[in-house]
Amino acid sequence: MISPDATTAGRIAEYRRRREEARQPGSPRAARRQHVLGKFTARERLAMLLDEDSFVEIDSLVRHRSTNFGTDRQQPPGDGVVAGFGTVDGRPVCVFAQDVTSFNGSVGEAFGHKVGKVLDMAVRVGCPVVGLYDSSGARVHEGVLSLASFGQVARRVVAASGVIPQISVIMGMCAGGAVYTPAASDFVVMVEKTSHMFVTGPDVIRSVTGETVGLEELGGAWLHGSKTGNAHHVAADEPAAIEYVKDLLSFLPGNNLDEAPHHAVEADLAQSPLDRELDEVVPDSPAHGYDVLEVINRLVDDGFLLEVHARFARNVVCGFAHVEGRTVGVVANQPQHLAGALDIAAAEKAARFVRFCDAFGIPLLTLVDVPGFLPGTDQEHAGIIRRGAKLGFAYIEATVPKITVIIRKAFGGGYAVMASKEFGADLVLAWPTAEIGVIGAGGGVGLLFHREITAAADPEAARREFSKQYYDTLVSPYVAAERGCIDDVVAPSETRAHIVRALRTLRTKRVETTPRRHSNIPL
Repeated sequence: MISPDATTAGRIAEYRRRREEARQPGSPRAARRQHVLGKFTARERLAMLLDEDSFVEIDSLVRHRSTNFGTDRQQPPGDGVVAGFGTVDGRPVCVFAQDVTSFNGSVGEAFGHKVGKVLDMAVRVGCPVVGLYDSSGARVHEGVLSLASFGQVARRVVAASGVIPQISVIMGMCAGGAVYTPAASDFVVMVEKTSHMFVTGPDVIRSVTGETVGLEELGGAWLHGSKTGNAHHVAADEPAAIEYVKDLLSFLPGNNLDEAPHHAVEADLAQSPLDRELDEVVPDSPAHGYDVLEVINRLVDDGFLLEVHARFARNVVCGFAHVEGRTVGVVANQPQHLAGALDIAAAEKAARFVRFCDAFGIPLLTLVDVPGFLPGTDQEHAGIIRRGAKLGFAYIEATVPKITVIIRKAFGGGYAVMASKEFGADLVLAWPTAEIGVIGAGGGVGLLFHREITAAADPEAARREFSKQYYDTLVSPYVAAERGCIDDVVAPSETRAHIVRALRTLRTKRVETTPRRHSNIPL
């Protein structure tokens, strides 16, 4: 402690001592253990994320107030979380990072106050928030105050939803009630082998059910990235996770009133060799698949798509790209997985992505090749009706520019919910390879002409003739164009030019909505 009559020089020296103490790990041994495990400390992670010398820390000297069970003898400053603001590529961002070297990163009363300040500031100034999670969970010593801390943060996260982008990076353990805060943010990034999220730990599961389960099986990054969908991206290591966050931020606006960053680029609308390659992407046989990423990469700038949920629900692709230097959100059926059919996971994945883009004014480009919703009792019993309805609901509600390109199949309910004209798309184009209708020729002919085919002298020839009639009468894209269900049929090589022109026009799109508190999406 410093004396009340200390000199100015003495007071400054005391300030420097305290500041240096606050910047040290809570436990040097714990910091060394992080490095042994291939992990970094909270401050090292923030240094990787933020521009050099841009970090301004807040509440670095905060200490907890608990005296329970000897905690008054352990009071490292900062109290297990580093918080503040800085810049990423010159753009402001608010940040917090749990410090596992201090009280194992456990969450107490001070956590709620510090992170609450950061979230409040982010909303006031209109900038994204990035939270780095690595914690043993609630601090038992502080009892209900620890739980109240989670509540303070969660309330602010929900209030900021749709106002500022919120990104959570799980860089260690995230368990119990702590998992719901990142789950409520916009994007969750995890790291292979070192990230874990779960509500109930292995010990509790074993004591209650007798089941023995490992951490990876219970809540590892692979599980959440590919099966549960809780993780939007899984990185190989912590630096790769940070790089993904930086890439993600480069596509996003600071808040719901700002435009996303864009580059002054005027697209050359003359057909290029890449454009002409689109004419050969779709196989002649409808039974053969293709990689929709080959289509996307020829439609967007630099052939680059930053995928979201790349490992989860792979029958639909979602991600961010640029068209003429401006951010667009891309949603596309992927024929390489489940033939592009929509199941529960794909519908929910795409719906959440569409709602995020709409909240932050990001135009939507939808590429359609969908045979419909995935049939089967498993899907029906798991709630495909309610949960599949989310996708159509999200597209109908979205007021941002919406452009749809029907590449091949657009059948049944899949046609409707994949940003159809009737669901509010501003421009719907179809390739000559498109088939649009209730059901494809294979099933439709069997339903409509079963008797005639069976009675024919040559059933196979009759089937081919009826299939041609069925196609010409019901599923040809020209029939849909004649009825105004699509706006035009275009050659694949002409598609990018149409998209660029449409987005130029739609930049000033305005939609008047009916006053209401909010919609009631079928959750």
